[in-house]
Amino acid sequence: MRGIICFSLIAFMLQFAGCDFKKKSETNTLEGVNTVRVGLDSLFSGLFRSDKPGAAVLVVRGDSIVYDKGFGLARLDTVAPITDRTMFNICSVSKQFSAMALFILAEEGKLSLDDPVKKYFPEYKAGFFNRITLRHLLSHTSGLPDARPRTEDEWKRYAARHQTKFKTVDDFKRFCEEDESCRFFETLDSLTFEPGTRYEYQNPTFQLMLMIVEKVTGEKFDDWMRQHVFLPAGMEETTYFEPKKYIPRMAHGYIPAKGTPTGYFRSVNGEWEECDYGETSFFGTKADGGIYTTPLEFVKWDKALYSDKLITAAMRKEAHTGKIATDIPYTDYGYGWFIEHRPDRPKKIYHTGDNGGFYIFEGRFPNKALFYLIFANRPDWNREATVEKVDRILEKAGWLEKKFKFRKSRCSRFVVNKGDI
Repeated sequence: MRGIICFSLIAFMLQFAGCDFKKKSETNTLEGVNTVRVGLDSLFSGLFRSDKPGAAVLVVRGDSIVYDKGFGLARLDTVAPITDRTMFNICSVSKQFSAMALFILAEEGKLSLDDPVKKYFPEYKAGFFNRITLRHLLSHTSGLPDARPRTEDEWKRYAARHQTKFKTVDDFKRFCEEDESCRFFETLDSLTFEPGTRYEYQNPTFQLMLMIVEKVTGEKFDDWMRQHVFLPAGMEETTYFEPKKYIPRMAHGYIPAKGTPTGYFRSVNGEWEECDYGETSFFGTKADGGIYTTPLEFVKWDKALYSDKLITAAMRKEAHTGKIATDIPYTDYGYGWFIEHRPDRPKKIYHTGDNGGFYIFEGRFPNKALFYLIFANRPDWNREATVEKVDRILEKAGWLEKKFKFRKSRCSRFVVNKGDI
């Protein structure tokens, strides 16, 4: 009897508390948006001046874009400002699109994520390619090293063993594409670790996915991705970089200029030097980092990702489930995404990207229907510290707060307990 009375009292209190929570929630919607806008304006205007390279910042809550602003310049030669329609190279964030290609083909029955790499590359001599599966490639657990030549001595050994169209290691690094960037796998004779036992972030392993898609579909990677990934997601302008391709409203990447000019573009005031294709290593590969898209089109990607337009919910859950612990605290790697499990915050699914002067972050709290991105064309800012400041602004707005849960008590069958969702 006492338990029933206690439970009824709690239910009565919750009924009125719920009304109060609802009123506060309605009030805090506008207050929260204002908190976010003021906080982000202050944070990013302090990082990126209007006359220098900068960033686009966009926040989506539910079905609404609640913050959308560009800071700085997309190009210093034409003095074009950054907007939500600026085309950025999103660097390693491109990896999740390559992963999506394998997911789609797997659900169509055209490949299996358990297929060994050797199935698609019989020319790779080492027997361990029979033990490395597509799952290992997707999760950076293959054990394959990045043995691309970077020094003169490495280049001499590489050129003696492999066919190449390049004369120098510098040209190889600046202009090679997937076919030659991955050619070292043909004669690779050792692993860094046994497949599936450790995590080591790699780029060439994701580059293999371009050739796998082409072998399975019989189509050019760019064409297949456009028809089966970009267009179904509503990304009509999104494309892969090619040296002679025209990309409208394309940003350039920049780094702070140092020393004697290298012969590439340097700003009139001498502060900035262009740093993208032809100026930084391995910019021309596609599957690991070659996508150009806009902030607005990337929002469409995020929406498509959480619908059934591309893959099933079961496959999405598989991709967004951690497979291996990374060297980042509280963070695992899934299939193309990092998964953060901090004890004080909801689950976050995100990825970063670095390529020349481009410096990218995109992340979502799926249980809060909250997503944001920072697309920058300069790398001289602390991305991790800035992302933490953004998360604190979202917390201040009440958008990352914990929800009440019920737990058993001696007083009644349930009482309210604060916890994560």
